[in-house]
Amino acid sequence: MAKPTVTIGVCVRNCEAFIVDVINSVTDQDFPHDRMEVVFVDDGSKDGTLSVISRSVPKLDMQAKMFHNRWMGLGRVRNVVVENAEGDYILWVDGDMMLPRDHVSKQVDFMEHNPSVGIAKSRYGIDPNQNLVAALENIVFLAFDFRYAGEANPKVLGTGGSIYRVQAIRQIGGFDDTITGTGEDMDAEYRIGKAGWLLYRATPAMFFERFRRTWVDLWKEGVWHGYGVHRVFRKNKGQIVLHRMIPPVAFIVGVWLSTMAYRLIRRRWVFLLPIQYAFKRIAWCIGFAKGQIDDRRKVDTASE
Repeated sequence: MAKPTVTIGVCVRNCEAFIVDVINSVTDQDFPHDRMEVVFVDDGSKDGTLSVISRSVPKLDMQAKMFHNRWMGLGRVRNVVVENAEGDYILWVDGDMMLPRDHVSKQVDFMEHNPSVGIAKSRYGIDPNQNLVAALENIVFLAFDFRYAGEANPKVLGTGGSIYRVQAIRQIGGFDDTITGTGEDMDAEYRIGKAGWLLYRATPAMFFERFRRTWVDLWKEGVWHGYGVHRVFRKNKGQIVLHRMIPPVAFIVGVWLSTMAYRLIRRRWVFLLPIQYAFKRIAWCIGFAKGQIDDRRKVDTASE
């Protein structure tokens, strides 16, 4: 078979409900399948995710590799993909994502025409079947895409929907294995940018994500993000501007986002964004503070 041009990295944990849709959206791509490979990494799922992947792999008409391990965390799991990728690019697909048929083609084409870009994030699409909580979360990302489309920027991109140049991620030694929770992508982006590569948001490609549908789930996600990012802050203090994360500032950012969102979809419910965005940041700050407290306790315990 021809050498793959692109490696699809699918890192999942407990995604049984959606993994079939994820796999189908990958196999439905119009990019030549003999130039694609898929690397599945199941990070200790306790549901049927691994079984679904195991049944699907033999049916794929492209190269596929499957790895399963006890829970190792996001940094190490993504490195399994980096270490085993044969393509020139890694396109990250999470367990809650769906790809239009032309997603891979557009992402690879963008990278081929922009050799100085190390990471390129595609655009968020709008899922018409969302409730209010998920729709508010969705429109936040659409507003950021609207603001930063067409320009290289160092802001946080995230792995889902992003394509990485393998040369860039390997140049920096891959992801940080010690970052077990969220934030491994922020750290990698920061180091790739420092290495001289450009980061780009809102390419012509699009993807869809299933967002949290309840305020409770959104709160839990915010706490988890804050807790994970405290490790990135400790490592790269210049990367995160903490005052932008406090709720009053987040409320103002939410007002700014709502004005852009209204220009995009002309729906009055987008003016709830200041509340939603501040709500998320309260949760984030609690998670971040908990991480700092836990670190201090570890230091105190070690010194005793």
